[in-house]
Amino acid sequence: MSRIGNFPDDDVAGWIVKSPDLGTAMAAFSHAVYSDKNRLPMRVRELARAVIAQDNECVLCQNTRDADGPAAGVDEELYDHVLEWKTWEGYSEQERIAAEFAHRFGTDWAKLKYDDDFWDRAREHFSDELMADLTLSCAMWVGMGRMLSTLDIGQSCKLTLPSRA
Repeated sequence: MSRIGNFPDDDVAGWIVKSPDLGTAMAAFSHAVYSDKNRLPMRVRELARAVIAQDNECVLCQNTRDADGPAAGVDEELYDHVLEWKTWEGYSEQERIAAEFAHRFGTDWAKLKYDDDFWDRAREHFSDELMADLTLSCAMWVGMGRMLSTLDIGQSCKLTLPSRA
């Protein structure tokens, strides 16, 4: 049961009525991250999101899947190996760098800023525009995941994001 309001666990959006203006703005931000406005390849996006979901200990985020994922090469194997992002052979170097960025963005951001080796490696696989999309996406996932976990919202749910087709 949520720490605010009296919402059943499967009502992951009911809490927004407690702050309709900010909640609506956050919903628009979330929509942009999960729509075609986000230029990241879906596998890159989903791996980065899944890494943050693990770091945040957000069960809802860990259980979220995109309906368009299978068509974009996102299968359960991608999620099954998320804790092995440094070593699993099934991830591309771009995916691995996105996972590293996501993990460090959420857990060690102060050192990440000064890690020239990381930024050199990232530049080999990400344009400035893609890095901006990755950074903004990670900001949304860290904040939303921590909020959902802290307020105990939707922590037993499985969520499938609707298809954009």
